[in-house]
Amino acid sequence: MKEKWLEWASRLQSIAQAGLTFGENRYDLDRYQQIRTLSVEILQEYTGISHEKIRDLFASGTGYETPKVDVRASVFKDDKILMVREKIDGAWSLPGGWADVNSSVSESAVRECLEEAGASVKPKRVVIIHQADKHYDFPYPHTIYKIFVECELIGNRFSDNTETDEACFFPVTSLPPLSLERNTREQIELCFEAKKHELFETVFD
Repeated sequence: MKEKWLEWASRLQSIAQAGLTFGENRYDLDRYQQIRTLSVEILQEYTGISHEKIRDLFASGTGYETPKVDVRASVFKDDKILMVREKIDGAWSLPGGWADVNSSVSESAVRECLEEAGASVKPKRVVIIHQADKHYDFPYPHTIYKIFVECELIGNRFSDNTETDEACFFPVTSLPPLSLERNTREQIELCFEAKKHELFETVFD
């Protein structure tokens, strides 16, 4: 669950961003900017990250703030699931990442599989939609929806890229060290469970 201080900072940032977008009175705009600055100071105090980096990542958006979307692909071969080793932490995750603007969930899954694992896939169904705060210990400053899409493997040939340095298939009984900011054992096990059933209700929230 999200720490209270992080939840407060996130809510303050959301209020400030909406106010800066829709406010008209100069006095109100100044107060909303002060609220945004306060949210940055809270994060800086508890994380030690510089004000500049927090502003760039957390408090530089415009418009009404909405959740970010992370799409992960569940791809199987011989009862094993496709995973990639992340260069950023040396741990393993399902191929995936932030959804691009003007891209559908299916298009995002296809792109991430090709870029990170060299895999050509055909999306079939959504298995999981999780709000990250409820399933991860990692202190996300934003609200994030994690969408796991079961995909049919067409072919795969890993090639060097900027995000991953290896792609392999693993059985559920022998998963590698997981990149826990990106996926959990519970989520991967749910992907295996869905694969067993022609009909499977999407798990959400």
